[in-house]
Amino acid sequence: MTLHSSRFVADRLIFGLAVCFALLGTSQGSAQEFFTLKGHGGPIKGIAADADGTILTASFDNSVGLWRDGTPHWLEGHDAAVNAVAFAEGDRVVSAGDDFTLRLWDHAAGESRILGQHAAKVIRLAVAPDGQHVASASWDRTLRIWSLSEDVPPVEMTGHDNIVNDVSFSLDGQRLYSASADGTLRVWDASTGAPLRRLVNHGFGLNTLVVSPDDTWIAYGAVDGTTRIASLPDGAPLRDFTADRRPILAMAYDPQGARIAVGDAQGYIMLIDTETWQISNDFRATLSGPIWALAFSPDGQNIHAGGLEDTLYSWPINSLGSDPKMSNTERSFLKDPAEMSNGERQFQRKCSICHTLGPDGQRRAGPSLHGIFGRTAGTMDGYPYSTTLRHAGIVWSDETIDLLFDLGPDHYIPGSKMPMQRITKPQDRTDLISFLKRETSPP
Repeated sequence: MTLHSSRFVADRLIFGLAVCFALLGTSQGSAQEFFTLKGHGGPIKGIAADADGTILTASFDNSVGLWRDGTPHWLEGHDAAVNAVAFAEGDRVVSAGDDFTLRLWDHAAGESRILGQHAAKVIRLAVAPDGQHVASASWDRTLRIWSLSEDVPPVEMTGHDNIVNDVSFSLDGQRLYSASADGTLRVWDASTGAPLRRLVNHGFGLNTLVVSPDDTWIAYGAVDGTTRIASLPDGAPLRDFTADRRPILAMAYDPQGARIAVGDAQGYIMLIDTETWQISNDFRATLSGPIWALAFSPDGQNIHAGGLEDTLYSWPINSLGSDPKMSNTERSFLKDPAEMSNGERQFQRKCSICHTLGPDGQRRAGPSLHGIFGRTAGTMDGYPYSTTLRHAGIVWSDETIDLLFDLGPDHYIPGSKMPMQRITKPQDRTDLISFLKRETSPP
């Protein structure tokens, strides 16, 4: 397997420099301007930025957003939340999610196909330097490298003792780095899948990593709040930027400005200068909730971030702290329980992140519940139901909704997209059904 193509890297760099000037003044591509991208119906789980200013977003609403000049083109096909997105060579995009699959999209042709499948959710992706291969990190404890141009089995790497959370290629594409909840950073032969060495044994689970462009250091973030830099190839500790916040959830590297962005569970984004190894900024980006996704703009002037909101936020690096923060209004499921009836509380906890109550057509991971009583399951227009639900023959009523949450969707309708969850107390189910009847009935 050949995993290096300097032409692909050079072409993207040259193209990126050329289009940066053309993008000045636009809402999305401009340097040093604050902007948001709105349209998703769920939290933003992954972000990728291409050299021409195009942005990809992966969302809990099961969709991928491809944004040009602030306008979305929706890539639909996943059966569950999308966690990761990446640009490949040409007009191709790779995405992966909770449905265990990787999808390859040719968005110019409007085509997609399943590239491959793991045995559990796929959480991160990394495209090789040649643009022809992509690596996936999965909660089935494996990594795999997939060919984007040949119908061949993936190269599989096994050996982690827990879920794998992140993955990155070396500069020449010959090695693969992985971060796992087993607390280790490992190095693999990308051609054969053979383990090369355990680079770091941190002790606490690792969530994210970035590798320097010259393969001289690797940065990683852990569930105990650790942000640490280790040298390559030996893994010796170089710097430690551990804060009292935990855990670290996302990282991104900006080669233009020689800096790392680090996002954590309390909503901070920390910027580390990799030339001086000093913290240049520590910005409270959100009033509530985590930072799940980070990416720099191609020119390095902006940092894009995603979290609990349905919106991507992008802040100019040189004015962090002066522009609006994420989560200026709390998500409905974060409301104070004292402000809600028990039925509404059950809906907010169990249903609201996937479903709306009104006929507004708002994007969500699940269909609107408007008019649900008396409706046959799998029949609302415009939502891509699973084959299982379309053929279930269930009519939603007090009894069937009670059974759904008493048994759990995985037992009541096995094979549907609905996530595994139960409401075990009969009174809680009764209160939820009363709330739904009141809020979803057509006027």
